[in-house]
Amino acid sequence: MASNFCQNLLLLSLFLLFASSFSAKADSLRKHQVNLSPTSSLAKQQAEKLIRGLNLSPKDGVNAGFDDLAVETSKVVEKQFSFPVLGAPGPSIQEFGHHAGYYKLEHAKAARMFYFFFESRNSKNDPVVIWLTGGPGCSSELALFYENGPFHIAKNLSLLWNDYGWDKTSNILYVDQPTGTGFSYTSDDDDIRHDENGVSNDLYDFLQAFFKEHPQYAKNDFYITGESYAGHYIPAFAARVHQGNKAKAGIHVNLKGFAIGNGLTNPEIQYQAYPDYALNTSLITQSDYVRIKKLVPTCVQAIKRCGSSGGNACVMSFSICNNIFNQILSIAGNVNYYDIRKNCEGDLCYDFSDMETFLNLTSVRDALGVGEMDFVSCSSVVYDAMIMDWMKNLEVGIPALLEDGINVLIYAGEYDLICNWLGNSNWVHAMTWSGQKEFGAAPTVPFVVDGAEAGQLKSHGPLTFLKVHDAGHMVPMDQPKASLQMLQNWMQGKLASYETADS
Repeated sequence: MASNFCQNLLLLSLFLLFASSFSAKADSLRKHQVNLSPTSSLAKQQAEKLIRGLNLSPKDGVNAGFDDLAVETSKVVEKQFSFPVLGAPGPSIQEFGHHAGYYKLEHAKAARMFYFFFESRNSKNDPVVIWLTGGPGCSSELALFYENGPFHIAKNLSLLWNDYGWDKTSNILYVDQPTGTGFSYTSDDDDIRHDENGVSNDLYDFLQAFFKEHPQYAKNDFYITGESYAGHYIPAFAARVHQGNKAKAGIHVNLKGFAIGNGLTNPEIQYQAYPDYALNTSLITQSDYVRIKKLVPTCVQAIKRCGSSGGNACVMSFSICNNIFNQILSIAGNVNYYDIRKNCEGDLCYDFSDMETFLNLTSVRDALGVGEMDFVSCSSVVYDAMIMDWMKNLEVGIPALLEDGINVLIYAGEYDLICNWLGNSNWVHAMTWSGQKEFGAAPTVPFVVDGAEAGQLKSHGPLTFLKVHDAGHMVPMDQPKASLQMLQNWMQGKLASYETADS
């Protein structure tokens, strides 16, 4: 979840540090906190509001781990687990391979990356899909339990099978990353990543280790997926995998494509779209629009300085540009900026607290092999460390991937404000590549599910853009059947057909 989602997390960890005693390891990670400037003080207030808004309460600002959990081997340490699940998925639970594990990152000092792996309910020959949740610093278990995982959490903390889990058409990985997020941990602050180079190298090392541990899946097609700030992670990770393949380094990864849902990829273009989207959806008036639109040129110039100079220029651009978003929110009131059809009740916009409760149960931690490790749903330290990455343009690496035949799907729920479909459509259309003109001229056609239009899509060659109807920021949560069909048809090369067949 991008922009304000993570802006709101800026100094949450400072609040937690002052409110409770933090371990010595976490103390060493404090140096990544931003100083208490006016910008960070505002973010601290918004961080506390954001956490209340999702009804999350991470105990610590980062997962610093425990010495007794450290594994000295560089190999994957994995175990198969079985949760009691209500309802019949078809075959019995024993027939599914559900795995959880840690990998000691090869180029880190003390970092262990945690992951879930769910074998396909259909066939082990289905593609391998990796899902990355954004933040930066929010656990992929948010998607696992509330969006496209094999099961959902009921209010009594029991698990229910998800009829539209993406494991019905893929062998799917959910990874807690960057380090310090979810159950992934480190005791060395040098392992906290600050840019997409560090993030993508860690993910590539993890993927190589995973396929070494599971060589039977290395031949399968491979797709990278995710949402929100993963609009940064995904292009960088895809480029890293492609680079490794071209260099014939390690295990060849059969990368076929990547999909970004409601992502933050090209901030310079996307931030310009905020006033337009807000006006088009009646969140602001025409006079509001004229006033807020005047903030855009300053934002654009700030992002350009970030791109050319880096460092403090990127921190300043974050502050300057998010003023546009905050101005809109000050007018829109208690609208849920992940789904403008909804209002937040007081501070509460979503209630994801059951996930934290479930994953911190002793029985669940034992089943997953994480010992006494606490689960950090969203890490403010990870967010803080990535602040200079925020306004970087990750679209720049996508054209080379398109030219080499890597399929790209950009999809967006139409009612999300924070990473809205308009801003995503704008950068996709503005992207310079050999098929740009043809993509722009391509017709917009319906995406059909159960005989009804579920979205509108445009496609040319390896590039597809899909606007999803009746969905907000988290498309698989709002439109589970449509999102599963989208994934399946896209991986089969059928999504761009004029008459999209039901799965």
